[in-house]
Amino acid sequence: MATLKLEIITPTAKVFSDDVEMVTLTGIDGEMGIYPTHMPLMTQLVAGEITARKNGENIFLAVGDGFVQVTGTRVAVLTDMAVRAEDIDKAAAEEALQKAEARLAQKLSDEEAALVQASIAHASAQIKVKQRHQK
Repeated sequence: MATLKLEIITPTAKVFSDDVEMVTLTGIDGEMGIYPTHMPLMTQLVAGEITARKNGENIFLAVGDGFVQVTGTRVAVLTDMAVRAEDIDKAAAEEALQKAEARLAQKLSDEEAALVQASIAHASAQIKVKQRHQK
């Protein structure tokens, strides 16, 4: 079976790097499925979930905003956050979400507000992915 290389990179680590059969992710224009020999493209990644299929099994990751580059043989994801579903601490994510929402109610500079919004997006993505794929 044909595969493509999926690499998910954050500012601190290469979170995922493996050959997969397909990738599903959400770009700025909506959800897309990417198979080997997909036409080349670049798009903005929206915080949410990436699903990778390897050997008929799905691997789920919560991701933050970022960018995606697709070639016929590779999907490169640069994002500010990526966590495998099984590694998500739902209680910690819920606490982070509550703290960020409380902080948003305060008077913030534009930069602080953007950081808080990113925190909310990260926590929300983790909670949704964990709830959907809880084992």
